[in-house]
Amino acid sequence: MVFYIFELNLIKMKTSKRISLLILVIIGIAQFFQPDKNQGDLTTIEPFLNETKPSEQVQKILETACYDCHSNSTNYPWYAKITPVNFWMDNHINHGKQELNFSRWNQYSSKRKEHKFDEIIELVERKEMPLESYTWVHKDAILTDAQINQVVLWAKLAKIQYALDKKPQ
Repeated sequence: MVFYIFELNLIKMKTSKRISLLILVIIGIAQFFQPDKNQGDLTTIEPFLNETKPSEQVQKILETACYDCHSNSTNYPWYAKITPVNFWMDNHINHGKQELNFSRWNQYSSKRKEHKFDEIIELVERKEMPLESYTWVHKDAILTDAQINQVVLWAKLAKIQYALDKKPQ
């Protein structure tokens, strides 16, 4: 009876080792498949900056807390080379760019730009942006109350400009 239990444990151990080895092989092969990197040029943001005129402080906040997911230029951390983390990040970046892409700002209508500022104001005031999953590893992207106030004030002033652009002169 004791020998039978020992054999069952040995078989289970071998099976678990086989499964572990199979998982490692799959993870190893998966490393050869990488999503395309979002590594455009930051000069694509210049039309946005020229049009909205953020202060130097707000510009630094945008660079630190927003551009990685909301522009065509992402500064990737070391772990972005590991599958499946890289696919998870790619999904977040693509979703962020669909919502707001500062690199395509000149392609937005005045009405859409005004709406984007409404969203910026709302999400930053509620502390929903930057995402918590982003700030876990990008501690410098956690906004202080003073930084939130700076971004919100800038966004409100920029929004007013787009609202005035819609009015007939």
